[in-house]
Amino acid sequence: MQLDHMLEFNKNFVENKSYEPYSTDTYPNKRMVVFTCMDSRLLELLPKALDMKNGDVKMVRNAGAIIRNPFDSAMKSLLVAIYKLKADEVVVIGHHDCGMSQVDTHELKHEMVERGIKEEIIDVLANGGVDFDEEFNGFETVEESVSQSVNLVRNHPLLPEEIKVHGLVIHPDTGKVDVVTRDERK
Repeated sequence: MQLDHMLEFNKNFVENKSYEPYSTDTYPNKRMVVFTCMDSRLLELLPKALDMKNGDVKMVRNAGAIIRNPFDSAMKSLLVAIYKLKADEVVVIGHHDCGMSQVDTHELKHEMVERGIKEEIIDVLANGGVDFDEEFNGFETVEESVSQSVNLVRNHPLLPEEIKVHGLVIHPDTGKVDVVTRDERK
């Protein structure tokens, strides 16, 4: 089991004080919060490609770097980073070849049923207002998805007007970053 390996590694990590090079405080050195995808290819690549070191930024992740609801957990995390953790810039970073660009909600429901979720549960959720197409729908282009998330953040009623919000796309094979939208407000 992977967890056992991780726990054994952690025990040695702490005993050997391997954490010392990573010591920092709770406030991001670059006063920035990055919202990106949970894709495992970005775990080390993204920070290295953008010169982010431990303690430099607050990092928020979800599937696809998608914010659809102005009060979902990702948006709440961004607001907490701004108000309580001194971040004054937000960067939304999507990536090419994202798994969310390929999500077929009908196929996803079928896979859930195949793995033991009863169709009745899916029906009850649907009747209770959970729209699977809305909740799990991916996107056509990563640039469009990043723009939509950036616009939601920029126009959020609780976002201070001085906070800059940018949108980027990274290529998970090379680390090349392209600007989708840059907040040029003074």
